[in-house]
Amino acid sequence: MKRAISWLFVAFLVLAAPGATTTPRIVDAAAEKKAIQKVIHASIGWAMTKDFDLLYGSLAQDAELFLFQPTSTTTIIGFEAFQKFAEAHWRTNDFKATGYEFRDVRINLSRSGDVAWFSAILDDCGEFKGQPGCWKDTRYTGVLEKRRGKWVLCQMHFSFAADKVLAESRQSAKEQKNP
Repeated sequence: MKRAISWLFVAFLVLAAPGATTTPRIVDAAAEKKAIQKVIHASIGWAMTKDFDLLYGSLAQDAELFLFQPTSTTTIIGFEAFQKFAEAHWRTNDFKATGYEFRDVRINLSRSGDVAWFSAILDDCGEFKGQPGCWKDTRYTGVLEKRRGKWVLCQMHFSFAADKVLAESRQSAKEQKNP
């Protein structure tokens, strides 16, 4: 009898522990993914109209923001550093976006519904000082958090597939050799 009471007491403690009886949050995954997709598009699409409010509103505005660019010299840590970079490089009349496209967008939600991660293939094109340039087939991945009811990007990573970069480099060298 004492043993049964002890087990009941242990069971009571386990069930009474914080979070043990909390019902899981019900998340409308389709609606959340739609909202996340808007933030992902805003993170690139803002440039078409130079809507800096849209850009900055899509990002975590704190020291946790982290951005890897394809070049090894451009790692940005923190919102202030990002804002400084954006103002210096994109607010000028030298920069003009000409188009962008996302393909193969995959969005995943955490069980709690307040963290998400994504991957996509991105073409992001523009001009700088009249010279056209384009990131073609760029791998774009990132992590978002839902903060105060709004999704924001906390981490972004852009990269190019090394095998494709090498092949394009070889092709370019061949063309320069045999015009």
